[in-house]
Amino acid sequence: MAESEIDHESATPVYRQIAAYLIADIERGVPAVGRRIPSESALVQRFGVARETARNAVAYLRDKGYVHTVPQRGSFVVDRSGEGSD
Repeated sequence: MAESEIDHESATPVYRQIAAYLIADIERGVPAVGRRIPSESALVQRFGVARETARNAVAYLRDKGYVHTVPQRGSFVVDRSGEGSD
């Protein structure tokens, strides 16, 4: 997804559109479990959004259990393979 694919007119907030792109990548295994997702700065550049928008996208992924964040290191993909297997 490139900046041109962000629909600023959509009812879906921009941060959720970015999160959806990242979730699709994570579900495809890129990046793999334990690997870092793009930094907020990289998301800002890639999508042409404000830093707060990129931060909200990462926070959404964290809230949904896709990543965990390590201060000063980045956000890393969480293993969700055992989720929902009860």
